[in-house]
Amino acid sequence: MCACGAPQARRDGATRAGRAFEEALAADAYGAACALLAPESREQLEEDEKQPCARALASQDLPRGEGTSSVDVHGRQALLRLEGETLFLSQFDGGWRVTAAGCVPEGGDEPYRCVLKGA
Repeated sequence: MCACGAPQARRDGATRAGRAFEEALAADAYGAACALLAPESREQLEEDEKQPCARALASQDLPRGEGTSSVDVHGRQALLRLEGETLFLSQFDGGWRVTAAGCVPEGGDEPYRCVLKGA
C-alpha cells in the first residue's frame, strides 16, 4: 500500500507547503511564494491588484506565521494554523497549494476572514 495517501503523509505535505509559503514571504521571495499559491488564488490576486503575482503579493498586508500550531486535513483540503497566521490549502496533482492566507477567525456564518483568497 502507498503511504502517499495516508493521513499523516497528507498532514505532513500540507504543513511543508504552508511553511514553505511562509518562509518565502519572510525572505521577500514573492515569486517563490506565488508558485505555492493555488491557480485560482494567484489569478484572483493578479486580477484584484492589476499586476503580476510577485508584485501583487508584496503589496498585501499578510501576517507572518511561525511554528505550526495544528493542521487539519479533510480529503484534499487542509487548514494550517500557525502562530499569528492561518492558511487554507488544497492538494493538486503537483502537490499542496495555498488557497487562502492571512486568515483570522471571525465566528458566525463567516468562520474566517482572509486577506488573500481565491475566487
